[in-house]
Amino acid sequence: MKTKNNTKTLTQLVDQQYGKKGTKKRDKFDKGYQSFKLGSMILDARLEKGLTQEQLADKCGTNKAYISKVENNIKDVRISTLQKIIEVGLEGRLNLSVTL
Repeated sequence: MKTKNNTKTLTQLVDQQYGKKGTKKRDKFDKGYQSFKLGSMILDARLEKGLTQEQLADKCGTNKAYISKVENNIKDVRISTLQKIIEVGLEGRLNLSVTL
């Protein structure tokens, strides 16, 4: 007995749900995903360092609520503040790139 393989890649699912790259709905999705990814990366790094949100906030001169909002994609973060969180609070290095 043959079975159909209906497995789709993540890209195919996103294309199906939000449209192809360059469409308004897809661009909005992609922007939101990048913000989510940034917050998730900060959360992972903080946990890897064994820091609480409050400890991270104290190290980089902000408050626990701000760190929580960044990690949960509720607050846009300025590059200068992001740099402080990464470099001072997490003792890491911030790398940015532009893709055209």
